[in-house]
Formats: sequence, C-alpha cells, structure tokens
Amino acid sequence: MDETTNAGRSIRENREQMNRLLPIRESFDLIQRDIRIGGRDSSLFFVDGMIKDEVMFKIMDSIMKLQESDMPPDATGFSQQLLPYVEVDIYAEFDTLLKNLLSGVIILFIDGYEAGIAIDCRTYPARSVEEPEKDKSLRGSRDGFVETIVFDTALIRRRIRDPHLVMEMLEVGGSSRSDVALCYMNNLADQTLLSSLRDRISAIRVSDLCMNQQSLAQALIGSRWYNPFPKFKFTERPDTTAACIMEGKIAILVDNSPSAMILPTSVLDMIEEANDYYFPAWTALYLKVSRVIILFLTVFLTPLYLLLMMNPQWLPPSLVFIAVRDVVNIPLICQFLILELAIDGLRLAALNTPNMLSTPLSIFSGLILGEFAVNSGWFNSEVMLYMAFVAISNYTQPNFELGYALKFMRIILLVLTALLDWPGFAAGCMFVLILLCTNRTLSGRSYLNVTLK
Repeated sequence: MDETTNAGRSIRENREQMNRLLPIRESFDLIQRDIRIGGRDSSLFFVDGMIKDEVMFKIMDSIMKLQESDMPPDATGFSQQLLPYVEVDIYAEFDTLLKNLLSGVIILFIDGYEAGIAIDCRTYPARSVEEPEKDKSLRGSRDGFVETIVFDTALIRRRIRDPHLVMEMLEVGGSSRSDVALCYMNNLADQTLLSSLRDRISAIRVSDLCMNQQSLAQALIGSRWYNPFPKFKFTERPDTTAACIMEGKIAILVDNSPSAMILPTSVLDMIEEANDYYFPAWTALYLKVSRVIILFLTVFLTPLYLLLMMNPQWLPPSLVFIAVRDVVNIPLICQFLILELAIDGLRLAALNTPNMLSTPLSIFSGLILGEFAVNSGWFNSEVMLYMAFVAISNYTQPNFELGYALKFMRIILLVLTALLDWPGFAAGCMFVLILLCTNRTLSGRSYLNVTLK
C-alpha cells in the first residue's frame, strides 16, 4: 500500500500501515499509545512536544471510561457524540492523516472504524508576541508577528473584524509541506492578481521552504537576479499588515516566519514605515519627504562628490570648501570602495557580537578606527564624513532589501564615474532609472506605479 491508501476497519492493519510510513520505533518523538476504548483496541499517534498535555489528559480520561454499549457505529458518530473537544475531523486517506500528524495533530484509530479521527489539540513552541526589533513605532502598538502562523492570523483578525477578511490556507513543499496563508479583503483585493497568485503558489514544485518566505519569494519570481530591487514589501508588524490589507493589498504569511509579504507594491510603499500611519498628516508627509530626500542622497552623494573632485573647476566659489585639502595617498574611488566594504564588515561584526559588547565595540570601531584611519593617511576626512553619512542614512529606510539595492546602485555609479568621468556618471544614472522602470513586481505592474488598480 502507498500513502494514498485509505484506512481500514482493522486496527491491526492501521497500526502496521502507520509503522510502515513512519519511523515510530526509530524516532523518539513519534509516539504510539495503544489503549482500549469501549472494549475495542485503539491507538493514538502524536508528536511529543506538540500537544497540550492537560487537554489530552481530559480527553483520554473521558473516552477510556466508555463502555461497549456506548460506541456508535462509525467514526463520525463517535466524534460527534463522545469526543469532548471542539477541533475534530475525520480523514480516510493516510496521506491526509500523515500530514496532520506531522503538523502536531493527534490521530486516533479505533478498531471497526474505517477512518482516522484527527484531534487538533496541538501547541507549538513559540516566543511571546513583542515589538519587532527592526520595525519599531513611537506611538503604535507593541506587538509583532511570531513564527506560528495561527498566532499571526489572529493578530490580523483582531484588527479587522470584517466578514470580508479571508485567510486562505495553501500548502507548499513536498517534504516540508509548509502552511502558506493568503490574507485579503474579498471585496477590495484585485481578483485577477489573487487568482494568479493562488495558481502560482499551487504550481510551485519544491521539496521544502527551509528559508520560509525567501524560499517562497524565489519560487514565485523566478530568476530575476539581475535586478536587486525587492519585489515584495516585508513587515513584521500586524498593524502595518492590516492597514495594507484594508488598502486592497494581499498579505502572504508563511509558517515559521515572523513577517508578512505585501503585494502589489511600489517604490513608495517600500519606504513607508509604521510611524507614517500614527502621526498627523503634516508630520507624516514631512517624514516621507525627508526619507525620499535621504534616499536620493545615499545613492548620489558620494558619486557626485567623486565627480566634482575629478573636475574641481566645476565647483562654484560658494562650494570650494568641500574640495579635498589633504594629500590624497590613495585614489578617492579606492577609498570609497574600501569603506563600502568596511561598513558591511562592521555591520556583520555587530550582528555577531554579544549584546553586552556591541555598544562599546561600536564606539571603538566608529570613533577610534575612523580617527586613526584619517591620521595614518589611508583616508581623507571628507571621504570619511560622506561615507559616515551614507552608513547612517541607510538605517532611515525600513526595508532591508531596498537598502542593499541602493548600495549596489551607489557602487555602480562610483565605478562608472571613476572610469568614464561625467559620461560614466550620466550612464550610471540612466542605468539606475532603467532598473527602477523595468523592475516588475509579482503583479506584473511597474515598480513606479504607485496607484492601486
């Protein structure tokens, strides 16, 4: 028999089939508990660590007291009349039974019943709901998504108490069989996009989603590696997700991932953050404009400075003071590229540094190393100033992927400017604009399309 075989009436056959399909004797966490219910041989199969012990104790205490005369003729009658629990389903195919069992659901077989009874009293190891470290808000709520998809959908449902809100569950991955939820307002979402997205997810043929949403994103967008701009907006905040859903967007949740993928999206959606929703209109507008200006500066400030230093005659009298006064021991382009790499090295070092040491080490690396680098003649103070601004400005962008896409654009502009002077700078600007215009989100719309259809 294979995995699609239906359960039989004999408890012995069902036990043998489950033992053939599962390494119950080899895996300590796969438990088979043989009991008698109403004078019949029965077996419980479950995963240790994924059940609520108190609930299971009450269920077993109730069903093990049943007499033979109490037993109904089929599994459906048993679940409806004698099983004191809410979430109970009846499944006949072993493939469905296995999927539920490995998800944490308890499977009960009773001799004489031609189906298995699935009792969903599972519980997953989960951290507490707390504010995301990266996406903080000054006045907003302090909760955030966790790695359990049911908790995440509940956080959204708590904010949108509308019957049009749909949480559609799909399954991806031949081995992982990961749960993927599409969250949308049925009366607001683009039905064409929704249907296309549902078909694409259902057509994915991968063994697992070990990297959660990133694995799903790669499977959805294919091999568009040449364009580094992100195709999705990611957020760990349920309030931001709920606001996007109410705007007609679709949110994708993946089990084991504490964030939501939002689409369709545009470049302006990428630079939005939670504070934009919580402040008055003028304050939010100012923050958005400031973020856009800083975004442009992070891309064009250092390439433009390099271009002016290569052509100092272009400097007006009022800006002569920005010219490099010290001796340039290393070409400016090399200084910029070395610092681009050094900043990422310091960021990675801070990421892997214990929390108690991260602050003093950051001060040491930022101040002492920077000062000694200038005094030793490796770098000029002007280059250090502009790169420090760029490094700090990157943190004004809430989207991590967008920050690195801008970094790659900045490096391309620096290299082209150093090689070709002003024609290289112009070509780099055109290249950035072309990438922005040709970058297509999953909906097929242009990245610069900021209006919902």
